[in-house]
Amino acid sequence: MNIDLVIEILSEAFFGVILILMPILGAGLIVGVVISIFQAATSIQETTLTFFPKIVITAIAIIVALPFIADKMISFTHKIFNLITTVVK
Repeated sequence: MNIDLVIEILSEAFFGVILILMPILGAGLIVGVVISIFQAATSIQETTLTFFPKIVITAIAIIVALPFIADKMISFTHKIFNLITTVVK
């Protein structure tokens, strides 16, 4: 196993993690900004007002993105297993 193969595996893993987390973090970011604008406009400074909607939207985003996440993780696992059989030979 050479350094180029290790770098390729790690870069693909990091890119996959970023790609998997983008929809979840994006949904939380959008909800956070909308609620912050609402709080600034109405002068309501309640911390639970931001906490509950972010948790709910994040959970919904995870459920919606779950097939995409599973597909990416399964394809990465298949690639790693194929590389293992290649390196062992």
